[in-house]
Amino acid sequence: MNTIKAVVFDLYGTLYDVHSVRTLCERLYPARGDAISRMWRQKQLEYTWMRCLMGQYKDFESATVEALRHTCGSLGLALSPAGEASLCNEYLRLAPFADVPQALQRLRAAGLKTAILSNGSRHSIRQVVENSGLTSSFDHLISVDEVRQFKPHPEVYQLALDTLNLDKADILFVSCNSWDATGAKYFGYPVCWINRSGGVFDELGVSPDLVRRDVGDLAARFPVAGALENVS
Repeated sequence: MNTIKAVVFDLYGTLYDVHSVRTLCERLYPARGDAISRMWRQKQLEYTWMRCLMGQYKDFESATVEALRHTCGSLGLALSPAGEASLCNEYLRLAPFADVPQALQRLRAAGLKTAILSNGSRHSIRQVVENSGLTSSFDHLISVDEVRQFKPHPEVYQLALDTLNLDKADILFVSCNSWDATGAKYFGYPVCWINRSGGVFDELGVSPDLVRRDVGDLAARFPVAGALENVS
């Protein structure tokens, strides 16, 4: 197997905690924060998949707003324009997982290129990364806006090849979302699934090359030379 030259990360749930919005949800809707956060995220994903299948692309911010409105309606919660704006803005200030900053430093110190390939818009990816102070940790921030499709559409995974100008075997794709890891594996990338929750990988005909509990675990056990065959 070729030597890995770049690591391409999913953003939402892999590097950044999508449920860090729970704090504001709880403040605005006491005792409902967790329910809002979880339904909001699930509906957000469903809307990206549905729009991809229907050929009705809207950017990630639109999916986020529409999913929040549906969530509040489903839970019988009143959503004011100010509340909607405040909650959606939290998606631009997501907190990185504690292991992420040092892990990125370690991978880059090993001579690896690092990039994000995300369903987020150009604006949302840039804002999340800037607001967390991690801009210098990435060589590229790649948005699905370029192809107006959402993961796991193959055109999205092609974007990393086009941006990095590398072969598939040179790029390790990393995601906590097993459906995303599955899409990347079918596309032809070596894949690492970040299993933070101790879950079970989706039964869709392929398996990840690596499974790690978090990004820090991946970086700590990654050889300096980047040879994937030496990682177990």
